[in-house]
Amino acid sequence: MDNNMKELLSFLRDLENNNNREWFQTNKERYLCVQKTWNTFCENLIQEIGTYDPDIARLTLRDCTYRIYRDTRFSKDKTPYKTHFGVFLAKGGKKSMHAGYYFHIGTGTADTYPHAHMLAAGNYCYDPRAVKILREDISDGWQEFSNDILAPIGHHFKADMDGALKRVPKDYPADAPYADWMRMKSYCMVTEVDDAFITQDHLAQRVADIMQPTKPFIDYINRAVDYVNEEMSQEY
Repeated sequence: MDNNMKELLSFLRDLENNNNREWFQTNKERYLCVQKTWNTFCENLIQEIGTYDPDIARLTLRDCTYRIYRDTRFSKDKTPYKTHFGVFLAKGGKKSMHAGYYFHIGTGTADTYPHAHMLAAGNYCYDPRAVKILREDISDGWQEFSNDILAPIGHHFKADMDGALKRVPKDYPADAPYADWMRMKSYCMVTEVDDAFITQDHLAQRVADIMQPTKPFIDYINRAVDYVNEEMSQEY
């Protein structure tokens, strides 16, 4: 049992119930302690995933972690702190627009984002030109995509349809086996885990093991992202 991760979960739950600056300042030392636990985990995860994805091996903490402080300027929710820790390991870093590996520890108090503990492969924001390429590639090569990319992932992950179009674009048949993939704008596969998964020993190794079958999926997406990036660089 990893007591450091148990304390991290306990901190997030207490923060959820006391999401204000006064409580946070009083518990600042506690936060710094769990932040150290999280950073150590993230460094280990970079190493573990880096053994099978060299693009990840060269990342630093700054490339893939996030501040706990929320940007409340344009949000109705004015609570000042996030109640989760997330790490996104992607080629070129978290702001590169590439697909990557995301791991997130929430409060575990609900089965929805951001409360749920989750693993994800992909990204939530792509250039529309990359989305167009992916739709064409998936529809034209559905059998290959289904057999070689999706099948190895198995039932651990499901396609995230959050934010998907309500209807299949008119260029594609609505009854095709790949129809849902045509509706997607953010190509991402997700799965959730429970507290027991979080608090068992060797968390970084276990997360990396679950993520490994998603590497062909991430490579598939990044092929389209890199193509668009190359086109854009030639335009300028």
